[in-house]
Amino acid sequence: MTILYSTISGWMIPFSRACEANSIDVSVAMKACNIDEKVLKDQESRVAHSCYCALINYCNEQLNTHDFAITIAKFFHPGPFHAVGYAMMSSNTLNDALNRIAHYKRIVSNTCELNVQERSDTLFVEMKIQRYVQTNQLALSLDSTLVFLGTIVNFSKALVGNELKVKKVILCYEKPVYDTQFLDDYFNCEIEFNTLHSGIEFDLEAANKVLIGANPLITQTHEKLLNEFLYRVDKNDLIQQVRSKIYEALPLGTPRQSDVAKELGMSLRNMQRKLKDKGSNYKEILEDTRKHLAQSYLKQVHLSLGEVSYLIGFSDRSNFNRAFKRWTKLTPRDYRQKLSN
Repeated sequence: MTILYSTISGWMIPFSRACEANSIDVSVAMKACNIDEKVLKDQESRVAHSCYCALINYCNEQLNTHDFAITIAKFFHPGPFHAVGYAMMSSNTLNDALNRIAHYKRIVSNTCELNVQERSDTLFVEMKIQRYVQTNQLALSLDSTLVFLGTIVNFSKALVGNELKVKKVILCYEKPVYDTQFLDDYFNCEIEFNTLHSGIEFDLEAANKVLIGANPLITQTHEKLLNEFLYRVDKNDLIQQVRSKIYEALPLGTPRQSDVAKELGMSLRNMQRKLKDKGSNYKEILEDTRKHLAQSYLKQVHLSLGEVSYLIGFSDRSNFNRAFKRWTKLTPRDYRQKLSN
């Protein structure tokens, strides 16, 4: 089966601004690359990623340069990340924000997987780029990867401040034959080519600094919208469908597997078998959903520990305490206190 790699049309916002700043006619550019202008009016529409790559190439040719990808990244706007961008802006830390885009990456694009890892004093955002089955060619070009990484840097500095330093950028491409000084100027760090995957490293201490704009209530509101969006997008993703049903039911108590299966129009045995085929199970999804929600609710200081316990389906607070300590090695009270330090 041929997979169509695409990206959300929100990426056209910084692209359009970069074009206007360089006197490039956006309409002409889009027509030349077979992109319908209607996508500019629908932020949930998709653009074939091959066409987006063609747009960057088109602009480089018009300007006789190689740095238009970085020009796009400089015109940061949360739109390319859909509601994920706004959830990131209200996140508690940059670490939280980057984990959020990794979790909801499918909304932004299906061209790669993102993993966020803590390594000693470094926070590493790794891109595992998909390949076309027929040709084994990477789904992302070097330029489109630079747009993404460059935007992440710009976004991160908007959250933390311009003092945020990038420690290293790695790129799974051969070093271009043209002058790449513009990359050194923009990222201002070591840049390594010919690596297994692409990615970017930030200072961990800076990434864990509580952000001025942190607002857990707003973040949670956006996450509810994102989960609903994923439910629509991932109609064939049973794990996401089960997670969404659990999310809806938790305030009423722990949802039973049989009830969730019924909601999804499946028999219990069929749902269990399909989850097993995907390397998962109901208990694992329930635990993961509860943990994620508990951590989000505990950041909302107006909620008592009893209310948090109730909201994630525990009628007995002692059971919630034991479960949370199993997840994080901390009691809910200690976790909340650590957040305030």
